[in-house]
Amino acid sequence: MKVLVDASVWSLALRKSHSVDSDVLSEFKELIKELRVVMIGPIRQEILSGISDIQKFNLLKDNLSLFDDLSLDTQCFELAAQLSNTCRIHGSQGSHTDFLICAVSIMNNYPIFTLDKDFENYKKHIDIHLYKKRK
Repeated sequence: MKVLVDASVWSLALRKSHSVDSDVLSEFKELIKELRVVMIGPIRQEILSGISDIQKFNLLKDNLSLFDDLSLDTQCFELAAQLSNTCRIHGSQGSHTDFLICAVSIMNNYPIFTLDKDFENYKKHIDIHLYKKRK
């Protein structure tokens, strides 16, 4: 099964210090080796937006080009808005990108691999599945 990997996991993997959450990194590396990682444009944008050095930006952009973006259509954006509204009604707010990730997850039956605790909150109100490490 493919896994939609959130920017929080990518950011951890790209940090210079890997002493924290090495089990998360090991799992992420396994998913990459197994060709199970799913990328969407907004996650790519989040990852690249944190890199101000142009050489590092270009290197990371080239490395990320190995991962094709899953196509997003109008239904994805409409569902994302609906999910956002549902959560907001219950007092849980999040970013447009978070709800787009949730919509892609629901529409494709992909679990979300994230370190962002907001997704636990969303899960109380919408039917998303969060990826659980195998180990």
